[in-house]
Amino acid sequence: MKKLILKNKSYKVLITNYKEWLDILGFADSTVYSFPIHLQEFFYYLEQHNINSINHIRPTTVSDYYKYLQERPNEKYNGALSKTYLNTHQQVLKKFRDYLRKHNTNTHFNVPLKPERVDRIETIDILTQEEIKALFKAVEYSSELEHIVSRNKAMLVLLYSCGLRRNETIMMNIKDILFDKGLVLVRKGKNYKERFVPINHYNLELLENYIYDARIQFNNYNTTEALLIGQSGNRIRGNDIARHLKTIINATSNEAIQAKNITPHKLRHSIATHFLQAGMDIEYIKQFLGHAYLETTQIYTHLVEKYERL
Repeated sequence: MKKLILKNKSYKVLITNYKEWLDILGFADSTVYSFPIHLQEFFYYLEQHNINSINHIRPTTVSDYYKYLQERPNEKYNGALSKTYLNTHQQVLKKFRDYLRKHNTNTHFNVPLKPERVDRIETIDILTQEEIKALFKAVEYSSELEHIVSRNKAMLVLLYSCGLRRNETIMMNIKDILFDKGLVLVRKGKNYKERFVPINHYNLELLENYIYDARIQFNNYNTTEALLIGQSGNRIRGNDIARHLKTIINATSNEAIQAKNITPHKLRHSIATHFLQAGMDIEYIKQFLGHAYLETTQIYTHLVEKYERL
């Protein structure tokens, strides 16, 4: 499917926006990767049938597409496409319909199948600013070893204060902390786009203490340029970040925080929402988060509305 080349520029933009929207909502990495690929196949089908605008899509268009999929041969194995594959296409288009509705797109696009699920925006939990303070305080009790505590503080700074994605945090190197400029250089951003993220003096000092005092206490620390490393000196991995964050959350002894099932990505949700609540310009937040399109950032306005209703 990835070999299907689209000509329609509006379809290409929609795929990019859809992917970032899924990412914002906290879907699994596998979903963020695979759903846009399935949507690309649907758009390719539209192009082949001279449907060059989503405004021209009708429920019958979607039904005809399903019939096409049921008859299309499996490219990897003999026979037809599996039921799982067909069901995935249904999920992709239903979620794409939700995307269009959330962005007030004037279209008759519909998926004439099962009833839609509750919108996921209503299930996104963020931490309040007080809970964030509790999280940073709890880091002190996340380990009996001071250099581990310092490393965990640095991790929180990157995930929350800098709003980095998990992979961006993992791939951060020491040289990417620009102390003289008060910036963090994100080299391994989404779609390999670089960006600079501002960092205040307090958080910069936490990173400085970790790099020059704590990091050198890890084994084999001088064999890698990785900023965040484990006991053996290797760059930490995604499951390491999740595990360390879980330890910090448990150290708060706060049932409300623990009940929110906080992930690295939800810390990113939190800082963006806190920025909006403080009245920060959404264009600045877009640049801070590294979003390609303003529409992606605007999803946080819905989160602000949600929490103002509580």
